[in-house]
Amino acid sequence: MRLLFFPTMSRIGVGVLVSGRGTDLQSIIDASEEGKIDADVKVVISNKKDAYALKRAIKHGINDVYVETKGREREEYEAEMDRILRDYGVDLVVGAGWMRILTHFFVGRWRGRLINIHPSLLPSFAGTDGPGDAFGYGVKIAGCTTHFMSETVDRGPIILQAAILAREKDTEEKLAQRILDAEHQILPRTIDLFSKKRLIIEEEKVRILPGDSWKEKYPVIPDVLYSEGY
Repeated sequence: MRLLFFPTMSRIGVGVLVSGRGTDLQSIIDASEEGKIDADVKVVISNKKDAYALKRAIKHGINDVYVETKGREREEYEAEMDRILRDYGVDLVVGAGWMRILTHFFVGRWRGRLINIHPSLLPSFAGTDGPGDAFGYGVKIAGCTTHFMSETVDRGPIILQAAILAREKDTEEKLAQRILDAEHQILPRTIDLFSKKRLIIEEEKVRILPGDSWKEKYPVIPDVLYSEGY
């Protein structure tokens, strides 16, 4: 099966789901404002009323929405999120530290237009603490991944990855920060590839069509290995 997901506009609208600080959100906002990506963040949704990500949205004049999830059925609040995203004209939904499992209902509504960033080289170290798990296991190579989301947590067709060298003198915090620095590169690039119609899903794998390279256009981080397509 060959599925193509092409946005209908040259400059796409992005909705971001986030539960915490929103540093990945900030990387998207910065890339948009700097003209690196043909995308605008239309709305930021959080399940945490005091999430700093909402303050980032307000600072940049972006619509911020708090959605209560406690004590509600998942499909109930996901239906609310779905309405919000459609009301704001969102073309692509980005999970950027969204700490709630999404059900078949929501994933099905946005399939092929729903991506996630995870701080490990999937399928290794899925879950809520990828960097901590990698550090605890003593890996020599860590990293981060963007992927289209599926009904299974931290699964779905992989788009981009960045491999980060784990150093002997690393603390868990230092390794996590270097992974985060790479996240701030591959997440905006993934949105860029989507907006340029360069992502094709074939048999649960992503093929990236030829085009420009951010390794040639923008600074890279030493010792980081970027996957093809970056």
